[in-house]
Amino acid sequence: MCARATGAFSRRSWRRAVAGERLAKRIARAGVCSRREAEKLIAAGCVTVDGKVVDTAAYNVAPQQDVRVDGQKLAAPEAPRLWLYHKPRGLVTTHRDPEGRPTVFTRLPKALPRVISVGRLDFNSEGLLLLTNSGALARHLELPATGWIRRYRVRAFGRPTPEMLERLGKGITINGVRYGGIELTVESRKGANFWATAKLKEGKNREIRRVLEHFECKVSRLMRVAYGPFQLGNLPEGHVKEVPAKALGEALGKWMMDDRMTDDG
Repeated sequence: MCARATGAFSRRSWRRAVAGERLAKRIARAGVCSRREAEKLIAAGCVTVDGKVVDTAAYNVAPQQDVRVDGQKLAAPEAPRLWLYHKPRGLVTTHRDPEGRPTVFTRLPKALPRVISVGRLDFNSEGLLLLTNSGALARHLELPATGWIRRYRVRAFGRPTPEMLERLGKGITINGVRYGGIELTVESRKGANFWATAKLKEGKNREIRRVLEHFECKVSRLMRVAYGPFQLGNLPEGHVKEVPAKALGEALGKWMMDDRMTDDG
């Protein structure tokens, strides 16, 4: 825990900070840590505003105020950025795994800033994983309402039927969980195995695997190859590539100018 700074806010200081953005959000947007971690730093007395300690996350700061964490002045807030990552199998998409398994974030290049994932790929899945420095951008891209199609290549053991494909396209409820429509196109068959392309607009945990297993089709390989306009292409496994700012702006349109882009997690 940091050494607690000295000093306290006067009533005048409190009134001055009513307008603006939440202190934890400001720290997160500067790339120091997540908003939850920032709240812990604030509670520990590690954060000062204009030289005075703030120990409550329910505090707003104006752009011109001097915010410091452990005595270090915050950098200017970072603009939203997005990276494509070719996730290999055998990694979990979390910062820490209670089972001690290797994680995506321990394998990323050290030169990358603090990033979070847009959705997840499970331990045995591979392919395109989007990474961003903006919690607001991640939430925006994860919303089914955004309308972006996630496209996967699927290899499975089983015998898909026209009736099964029709039911998948309409959506299905399994054990009380409602899964949206999945457009499954069978591309080839070899014995009892088949390759298919799956398209969907939402990404519940292990959705494709669970839905196909419901129809007695066991997935043996699952690779995401596209997320909206962003394609895996020939990006080598384990490699990262940043989306150019111009391409990101074209893909997101008005959202890039919306105030929601500042609401980092």
